[in-house]
Amino acid sequence: MGNVMAKEKSGSSRRDFLLKTITLVPAVAIGGTGIGSLAAPMVAHAAEPKTPEKHTARDYTPTFFTPEEYAFVQAAAARLIPNDDRGPGALEAGVPEFIDRQMNTPYATGSQWYMQGPFNPDAEHDFGYQLPLTPQQIYRLGVAEANDYAKKQAGKIFAELPQDKQDDLLSQMEGGKAEFTQVPAKIFFSFLLQNTREGFFSDPIHGGNQGMVGWTLINFPGARADFMDWVERGERYPFPPVSIRGERG
Repeated sequence: MGNVMAKEKSGSSRRDFLLKTITLVPAVAIGGTGIGSLAAPMVAHAAEPKTPEKHTARDYTPTFFTPEEYAFVQAAAARLIPNDDRGPGALEAGVPEFIDRQMNTPYATGSQWYMQGPFNPDAEHDFGYQLPLTPQQIYRLGVAEANDYAKKQAGKIFAELPQDKQDDLLSQMEGGKAEFTQVPAKIFFSFLLQNTREGFFSDPIHGGNQGMVGWTLINFPGARADFMDWVERGERYPFPPVSIRGERG
């Protein structure tokens, strides 16, 4: 998949990277009800360039994250999928709300996972998740570690840093170079990136992809029942996306 932050410095290049790797996003995240499916979706052709409408996420008060933790999630999501001339980014799509709401689901407590030892963090990916920490714990510890590391490196918490410094710190986390003590920085970054992608392409009912801006970017039809006729045509799907609730993009 490559190094997201180190190789994709500009907002536009990161969005290009996002489009190239969209098939890695779980199918359940694009149209379903939660995080963690291993299936990959078939995706329609990316939307043709056009002047995007301005969009901002609705007001939201987090129920899991503290204000400082939520400020980190907002700032990090804004750098992982930034807004640009192709459309709104993760912050404008409400991805932080999606992540906060996911922290109050069985996914976040690990109740649907096998969480018994022994654990081997250095095991191959095929052996599955290898830490005794739930996603809730990963975020709680990881955000605290990220802010502590930011203070040591730049004298401020992550959300208060300029964007170029935020990108640098995210790159260090992704590469495992950031010095975390309670949770591996690379693991924390992988959760953050995966959940940001999922929130950007989930059905809006889950809090993210508000205004269906993620689906509009990739020309995904959403919950429409008639798009299968277009799958093998090799043509751009001509209609806007529809959410589970019947909202239209």
